[in-house]
Amino acid sequence: MSQSSGVHYKTFLLLLVVVTIAFGWLLWPFYGAVFWGSILAILFAPLQRRLVMRVGGRRNLAALITLLLVLLLVILPLVVISGSLVTEGANLYQSIKSGQINFGAYFQQAMEALPPSVHALLSRFDLADIPSLQEKLSAGAMQASQFLATQALSIGQDTFQFVVSFGIMMYLLFFLLRDGPQLSARLRRAVPLSDGHKQHLFRKFTTVVRATVKGNVAVAAAQGALGGIIFSILSIQGALLWGVIMAFLSLLPAIGAGLIWAPVAIYFLLTGAVVKGAVLIAFGVLVIGMVDNVLRPILVGKDTKMPDYVVLISTLGGMALFGLNGFVIGPLIAALFMASWDLFSSATSDAAVAPEASASVPDGAAAGGPVAGTPAAARRARPE
Repeated sequence: MSQSSGVHYKTFLLLLVVVTIAFGWLLWPFYGAVFWGSILAILFAPLQRRLVMRVGGRRNLAALITLLLVLLLVILPLVVISGSLVTEGANLYQSIKSGQINFGAYFQQAMEALPPSVHALLSRFDLADIPSLQEKLSAGAMQASQFLATQALSIGQDTFQFVVSFGIMMYLLFFLLRDGPQLSARLRRAVPLSDGHKQHLFRKFTTVVRATVKGNVAVAAAQGALGGIIFSILSIQGALLWGVIMAFLSLLPAIGAGLIWAPVAIYFLLTGAVVKGAVLIAFGVLVIGMVDNVLRPILVGKDTKMPDYVVLISTLGGMALFGLNGFVIGPLIAALFMASWDLFSSATSDAAVAPEASASVPDGAAAGGPVAGTPAAARRARPE
């Protein structure tokens, strides 16, 4: 390559990087809409392919049917649950503010029911200052409920932006469903990697997206729904709110919905409601806890499972950086990180093995001739 050609190539790469960053900056105000449009297109791509075959290859009609199914199966239930959640959060805040619900008093009752040995142990670790702990618990409950209550106002103020983002997502989803195979093929050709590496990374990307959304969200929804049902049966106020919180916590492995139902069950046991406490513990362990062990292998699959600590850290980090979208972005980045390093490790291993293999080959084989004593050498020596 001549010097002028090298300068032209570097200039072109610089231009490519600049316009790519500029385009990403242009899309950033609606990154959530673009992100979820892409995620939904990946999730519903198999359905789109089946519908295309059913309707005789008419991709526009198949994409429109898939879009309507997305609205009915995903969007509409989320809107209904979100509206009910905000309303219940506002009611919970008013109950705490008026003193109808007093978490500090509940904590006081639970602490008074503890045996003297536990009080002595708490004193040893400077945890016996019950009024201070009670005040912190009440303040935390007030702040959490106030946050939920203020979401109703913020949603009302951001209605226009929400409608615009929703319209962009649905519009983009239609074209991604219709033209998904062509766009995927163009993207594969544009990535400057070998075919094997591209296939591995793209397969890992789609697998993790489907596993994270389809598997983890389904498990979280099931555990949250079951938790809300048992809370409602046991007449615990705010059953829908606690069910949604349990669903969110279920996204985090090694933490789970037990952070909600276990303290409530302990409170029941300490305050004399032994039957309610026993029922909640049995239901939490045998039903809510078993959902993860039964559904996750079916929906996610064993071959795509990352270590729990990687999922936990990447999910928490993703949600800290990207908000709610981070529960998908975090594990996705972690999976691509692990897949890229696996490819790099295998490539370096192959590069290390290649010189050793070539050094052990006899001179005749290295030059292209057959090695003595092999069938190829015998055929070479045999007269025609």
